[in-house]
Amino acid sequence: QVQLVESGGGLVQAGGSLRLSCAASGRIFSINTMGWYRQAPGKQRELVALIPSRGNTNYADSVKGRYTISRDFAKNTVYLQMNSLNPEDTGVYYCTLQQQGGSYWGQGTQVTVSS
Repeated sequence: QVQLVESGGGLVQAGGSLRLSCAASGRIFSINTMGWYRQAPGKQRELVALIPSRGNTNYADSVKGRYTISRDFAKNTVYLQMNSLNPEDTGVYYCTLQQQGGSYWGQGTQVTVSS
């Protein structure tokens, strides 16, 4: 019912920046939350940042101050601006849309930060 398409991942050196995008389509309710999770090799998927349709954003402590989540409601798109990247930020980043009736996930985009 909802499809999410991510883009923007890649390889970057430590200290660099990347901007991820995620476009949602389908049956999207007006009250929802979009955001990003990531999964490092051998580790559990963890919250990165969330942004509701109305309300406060939520960031993991590890990324607060370096990442900025935003969304374009007209395009049903959420963004993740990642600055001052370090190797610990490496992982597969997954976009999510959560609303009444279900949670939806993108396929993930690889982010690799080299030292």
